[in-house]
Amino acid sequence: MTATAIRPARRQEQRPPVRRTRFGRRHALTILAFLSPAIVFVCWFTYYPMLQGVHMAFRDWNLWDLTSTPWVGWANFATILNDPVFPVVARNTVVWVVGSIVPQLVIGFLVALGLWRRFRFRGVYQALVFYPWAVSGFLVGMLFRWMFNAEFGVANDLLLKAGVIEAPLPWLADPALAMTAVIIANVWYGVTFFAIMILAALQSVPDEVLEAAAIDGAGTVRRLFSIVIPYISTTLALTVLLRAIWTFNSPEIIYAMTAGGPAGRTHIITTWMIEYTQQGSYGLASAIGLSVMVVLLVFCAFYLMAMRRVNQR
Repeated sequence: MTATAIRPARRQEQRPPVRRTRFGRRHALTILAFLSPAIVFVCWFTYYPMLQGVHMAFRDWNLWDLTSTPWVGWANFATILNDPVFPVVARNTVVWVVGSIVPQLVIGFLVALGLWRRFRFRGVYQALVFYPWAVSGFLVGMLFRWMFNAEFGVANDLLLKAGVIEAPLPWLADPALAMTAVIIANVWYGVTFFAIMILAALQSVPDEVLEAAAIDGAGTVRRLFSIVIPYISTTLALTVLLRAIWTFNSPEIIYAMTAGGPAGRTHIITTWMIEYTQQGSYGLASAIGLSVMVVLLVFCAFYLMAMRRVNQR
């Protein structure tokens, strides 16, 4: 026998296996019965049209001749890639996304910093800043269409009174100015989202860390770039990625302001798809839609990977 006594192992209490009773099954069937209308609604109005669109992308599906819809395979995608408009649409899409996201991030960050400090009537200012996010994107496009009107738009009126221009500018009719006009409208619309997300992240920064840095002699700018921005960097990355997905897939502002014109200079990939739909070329439009879906899946994969890294910290 050794000096140390061997302790007897504790007997683990064995619980009887849980058996599904008739009441539990009836309860599950009741829940399924209540959820079935929502499941049928989502499947019928979301997944069925999506699968039908994937099917149409590989057929010569034209509204003006529905008697013959032969299987063409990848021919619709080849037609899109060989279209002379495709390089212009691809470039416009990149300009639309990058030109919208960067100003939204910078302005939204500055607005969030301004609302981070406590001051009188802070809640009123927050409500006024966050209100545009509740407005429909198509309505925002209609409002800015009137604002950029060449004859009686408020944009030309302000620029003329300020002495910036000498004659009214045809914002939506000039190919060189149309993309700038729609990007300005989208920046105004998307700044609110960045301000909301960044302000929520700023409010999670510990005050003790900022106070300790101030005691050590760190100025406002040093604290901003050394403490605040690194602390909320994950939120900034996720917000930019999520907003990029929405901007890539949001044609309503452009469609309301220019409908892709003039001369296709404001066409992005989704407005180009709408144009094919109006022409009755459902096969080509479905091919564009399927391509957009693949790009969005890539964006979503990056977003989910970033969220997974955040949750692992």
